[in-house]
Amino acid sequence: MLKGKKIVIGITGSIAAYKIPFLVRLLVREEAQVRVIMTPAATDFVTPLTLATLSKNDVIFHPFDKETGTWKSHVELGTWADLMLFAPVTASTLGKMAHGVADNFLVTAYLSAKCPVFIAPAMDLDMFQHPSTQANITILKSFGNKIIEPQTGELASGLSGPGRMEEPERILEQIHDFFLHSGDLKDKTILVTAGPTFEKIDPVRYIGNHSSGLMGISIAEEAAGRGADVTLVTGPVSIRVSNPLIKVIRVESAGEMHKAVTRNAKGKDVIIMAAAVADYTVKNPSPVKIKKSDNHLAVELVPTQDILAELGKIKQKGQFLVGFALETDHEIENASKKLREKNLDLIILNSLKDKGAGFGGSTNKITMIPKSGKPVPGKLKAKTEIAKEIVSAIVKLMNA
Repeated sequence: MLKGKKIVIGITGSIAAYKIPFLVRLLVREEAQVRVIMTPAATDFVTPLTLATLSKNDVIFHPFDKETGTWKSHVELGTWADLMLFAPVTASTLGKMAHGVADNFLVTAYLSAKCPVFIAPAMDLDMFQHPSTQANITILKSFGNKIIEPQTGELASGLSGPGRMEEPERILEQIHDFFLHSGDLKDKTILVTAGPTFEKIDPVRYIGNHSSGLMGISIAEEAAGRGADVTLVTGPVSIRVSNPLIKVIRVESAGEMHKAVTRNAKGKDVIIMAAAVADYTVKNPSPVKIKKSDNHLAVELVPTQDILAELGKIKQKGQFLVGFALETDHEIENASKKLREKNLDLIILNSLKDKGAGFGGSTNKITMIPKSGKPVPGKLKAKTEIAKEIVSAIVKLMNA
């Protein structure tokens, strides 16, 4: 799969650097062309000779080689590579990459990259959880970089927690996945919805739900990463969209989401309705704050417009429509009914009976039910991983 692929690996001064020779060997075994950059601190943990031997290329530390009198261009590497992987990445280097502090060859090569960049942080748990580290990761994500999340486990300090660099085999899987799917949605236009809606009771109160928007945003990020032209309509969420190529439309109420979706649905190849849109809204919201009193307060609710059903009625030929169903009982039966009645091509079922699934968390457990075929149950995974499975299923069904 990786034959002929040009991969640059950047190594920084972390104990996890000992894992990288194994990764280099795996890549070379698949006939990838590998070039290695090291910071001076990285040489304290793994020898350049080992990496040069395994990669079959000289290891680069500085732009100027005094022994040979030759100049190594960071720009040349940036245009040569099909993919850059920086692993392990310390807190210091994360900060430099996030803020363009180009004081070593590794960061200058990163700033010259014309290809996708993967970053695998590795550090002690307190450093990883520090607000400055998390802010730098958020910045790097916003540039379109792909973060290989560290795992929770035993750390060099003797503590146990998040910060352990992902294992070489799993990093290789992510590289495989990227090259396998990176262009399978090229020239496709996709509309995704995410998050909750807020239905005003008065200027300071609303009816809402616990949706964080992470599932829908993860789907939008995954689709954009595979080459799609993505429009994301999102309710009120705090999660930042990292891919700058995604067109984001922010709304608040179910009515606003209806308008935004119907305006943007025409001509889309795929529509994925992952938002948790309110089924009811307040009939007569108060223009001023309702004061507390000893009397009971009655709020009259009226149904909102069923956006998914409307999309099913006006679905264009060749358009692929995906819905979500969150159920508490008779899950398969209720989701299958929604699939048929709303003219969907695929429905994604969540059950609140499954621990770790549904709103608010970072994980999910789904069952995919296609229009033609049997339900496909899944396992509890991170929502970013679930997003990959959903997008892959859509691609497969569209090409069937």
